[in-house]
Amino acid sequence: MQTPVARNAVQVIVREHQQLSMVVMGMQRVVKLLGAGEDAPRPMMFRSMLFYISEYPEKLHHPKEERYLFARLRHHADDLDKTIDELEEQHAQGKARLRNIEHALTRYELAGTSTLPVLREMVEEYAAFSANHRRLEEEVILPAAHQWLTEADWNELGEAFGTNRDPFAGVNVEADLGRLFAMIVRAIREP
Repeated sequence: MQTPVARNAVQVIVREHQQLSMVVMGMQRVVKLLGAGEDAPRPMMFRSMLFYISEYPEKLHHPKEERYLFARLRHHADDLDKTIDELEEQHAQGKARLRNIEHALTRYELAGTSTLPVLREMVEEYAAFSANHRRLEEEVILPAAHQWLTEADWNELGEAFGTNRDPFAGVNVEADLGRLFAMIVRAIREP
């Protein structure tokens, strides 16, 4: 169903995927600069990127996908259950991967360049993992949603993705994360 509400919900999901992709590319760029011995951003910028991913996609975006998008597709399209199970498992794996990258960054800060290859490998693996995850959602799940979801489903989905589902009660997390995202983008732009 291609209603304006459906288009808006899909646009929000895709925009959030693009933002995550930009932050992951920023992580790759920082690790590349560290390896090249160039004037890389301080590790705090890398930590800001990890924080952004932990707080936005992991705590806001993914739970919305599971609660509003995946649950409705399970109700309408049984043939997607295996794919949805895989995506939900990937959501859980993403958290563990981020924790491992954070630990590798700490080792780099403490031990120096000898630990950089491990950090680089983890970031590259996370980038590929994240890209595959987004591809599966955008090429399988969103087209299925257009096919199967009702107008009522889309209205609920649009409301969920269009409003702040703040896990920190009373704090405007999405606005703060928007500012953090803008700071990350400014810091990682090519010279």
